[in-house]
Amino acid sequence: MKDTALVITSIAGQHHPVLNQFAAEADKENVSFIVVGDTKSPRDFQLSGCDFYSIQRQQGLSFELAKVLPTKHYARKNLGYLIAIKNGAEVIVESDDDNIPMAGFWDARSKNVEASLLAGKGWVNVYRYFTEHHIWPRGFALEHVRDELPALSASSNVECPIQQGLADDNPDVDAIYRFTLPLPIVFDQSRNVALGEGSICPFNSQNTTWFKDAFALLYLPSYCTFRMTDIWRSFVAQRVAWTCGWSVLFHKSTVRQERNEHNLMHDFRDEISGYTNNLELCKSLEMLELADGPENIPANMIACYRKLIELGLVGGGEMQLVEAWLSDVASL
Repeated sequence: MKDTALVITSIAGQHHPVLNQFAAEADKENVSFIVVGDTKSPRDFQLSGCDFYSIQRQQGLSFELAKVLPTKHYARKNLGYLIAIKNGAEVIVESDDDNIPMAGFWDARSKNVEASLLAGKGWVNVYRYFTEHHIWPRGFALEHVRDELPALSASSNVECPIQQGLADDNPDVDAIYRFTLPLPIVFDQSRNVALGEGSICPFNSQNTTWFKDAFALLYLPSYCTFRMTDIWRSFVAQRVAWTCGWSVLFHKSTVRQERNEHNLMHDFRDEISGYTNNLELCKSLEMLELADGPENIPANMIACYRKLIELGLVGGGEMQLVEAWLSDVASL
């Protein structure tokens, strides 16, 4: 895994147990471990096996995005991706400082996998293939949470340069779920499920693998809430992946979450824009006329983010960041 980088953003100190576990295991597995801080991060952070970027160190980076990226936002993680790319990563794995790696997390990853492929099925609640519990992922259109699951086909070899691993114990669900339904949940070790063109399910930034072909799609928007940034990224990434003939893989849990402290009512407020717009957003993205082929990813991303701005879901300042990101990725 020498060409693999693990990227996390955190404001925790150097004694944080999860960061220490990631650092020790990444060093053992020969994985580059990059932690991106923010304005609240300790300046004296030092952790063996971890390449820490304080806000001061970030401001010294030569990337165009570093000059314009807002502080105090989860999307500072974008700089971690660029650092990993500049350092020669072929695979980027991302997680968070409250997700603990389990057996399988450090296994070698392959872009082509055996999976049951679902295409043209609309909204697909992938979590339900891994448990009998009534559950749905954060960002899933509430209008479809009770839809019948499409039957799974026999497994075949599918190209999936974006891969979402699940999380046990405290999986990634929205505030409505947390207010009304039970946790913890341990998912079944079911077979892989891949979503192709015309099938949609949000994915997060907590246990996600990106292969080099899809690196441009890593971009997290800044001019939206923390609870929506990775979700709306996932919708853009899925829409653009269709133009490349790629599918998005969902696989068994390889982390368990011991969730950081959250105010659920704050989470709920930050998710309202998703509850009320995710369905329409994905319809709008699906209706865009995008060009086929990986060479058109930059233009297709611009078209998608223009649509998000037009819908009023992200601020107009987002386009400057998208263009800076794409310029940096192209230069690397």
